[in-house]
Amino acid sequence: MNRLNRLMTGVATAALVVAATGALAKDDITVALQLEPPHLDPTSAAAGAIDSVLYTNVFEGLTRFMGDGSVVPGLAASWEISEDGLTYTFKLREGVTFHDGTTMDAEDVKFTLDRINAEDSANAQKALYSAISEVTVVEPQTVEVKLSEPNGNLLFNLAWGDAVIVAPESVETIKQTPIGTGAFKFDEWRQGDKITLSRYDAYWGDAPALASATFKFISDPTAAFASVMAEDVDVFAGFPAPENIPQFEADPRFQVLIGSTEGETILSINNQREPFDNVKVRAAVAHAIDRQAIIDGAMFGYGTPIGTHFAPHNPDYIDLTEMSEYDPEKSKALLAEAGFPDGFETTLHLPPPSYARRGGEIIAAQLAQVGIKAQITNVEWAQWLETVFKGKDFGLSIVSHTEPMDINIYANPDYYFQYDNAEVQSLIAEFNQTADPAARSEMLAKAQQIIAEDYVNGFLFQLAFPTIAKAGVQGLWVNAPTQATDLSGVSWAE
Repeated sequence: MNRLNRLMTGVATAALVVAATGALAKDDITVALQLEPPHLDPTSAAAGAIDSVLYTNVFEGLTRFMGDGSVVPGLAASWEISEDGLTYTFKLREGVTFHDGTTMDAEDVKFTLDRINAEDSANAQKALYSAISEVTVVEPQTVEVKLSEPNGNLLFNLAWGDAVIVAPESVETIKQTPIGTGAFKFDEWRQGDKITLSRYDAYWGDAPALASATFKFISDPTAAFASVMAEDVDVFAGFPAPENIPQFEADPRFQVLIGSTEGETILSINNQREPFDNVKVRAAVAHAIDRQAIIDGAMFGYGTPIGTHFAPHNPDYIDLTEMSEYDPEKSKALLAEAGFPDGFETTLHLPPPSYARRGGEIIAAQLAQVGIKAQITNVEWAQWLETVFKGKDFGLSIVSHTEPMDINIYANPDYYFQYDNAEVQSLIAEFNQTADPAARSEMLAKAQQIIAEDYVNGFLFQLAFPTIAKAGVQGLWVNAPTQATDLSGVSWAE
């Protein structure tokens, strides 16, 4: 009997050891996101949902963003800049391979940058790289980039997901089968459900702690809450139901991370469509909006009011919210001055995120109070990109612009809200060529002021970034300096 007891005790002890070892060895993770990518090529779409899955995980650029917003070397180990600021010579890292086993070298860098600036380029941020006039392969690990004019933002711009390095051998199938140089390789995409990645054993950098990762797409806020509470997912990045956050904060199974983003959430206005081509009408729209009511009603208090297209956490931000303060009587007066004493009808296209769908209902009701009847059309993300972003077939829309430092979009008259102001275009061109920090700050302040005075869009709030994670997950980004879910430094606590 004693022998049996000892035997049973030994078995139980062994089981505990196995269980403990299993817990320590956990090396997979399931991350939920609200938006599913329309395809998997970050260099030919405006959808930040692509970067949310693939940035740094699968694809890397010459430089990259860190979680604190800093820009550090990526596939470029170092670089030299000529005195006139027109030539950048990049030294590439040794031993970098794509996930298909082919070598990443200067030819791939040249191919990538030339492809961005090609006449038929579909790159959503092509304008950021327009100063690149020539890319030359000096040797396999050295590439020279010549500019037509100095660009003080080049290293910053090269960190965007739009400039990740791709290979000519795999680019034809990149939208369905992405092949990059990152710490994780693409395994499978079950559309409408999930994307799976696994650790790339030949990765040039530090091996990630995770062996595999699954990205699940859950667009409905109620379903998002249920999936986290049931522990079906380990992390929900950008949790879309802020009203549920207090429940998670009170539950020891979870940790709640509330970060900031680069996401200027705006009521975008089609500046070339009547009657929005009249600045008084745009101003009337701005004064009809109660920002705080939207933040409270749609985001349950999570969000920072903005009065122009600039992030409040940026040192160069100026607070211009008073210029478009909530004043429905002023809104009605402006409409009358513009020839619309009884208001008018327009469309309001709303993509899936909660800030848009929930915020849109509130904004439509606010606009109705001054006589503007906004017909709501709920669209999926792919439809929004096709109809609003590409087709420019809209009156109003709501979207959060999550690209970092993207005030330059107001210098592009072909951008979807079609704002055409020669002064802003000249100012941004000068800004891009200026290296002096004080002068750059002055230009940014002026650009913010002009955009606010022109009431280009209805500026709502800076998007907060709530992440709900199981208590044992560590290494997640708190803030979102770019739209990304970087898993390279994520692990489970022992």
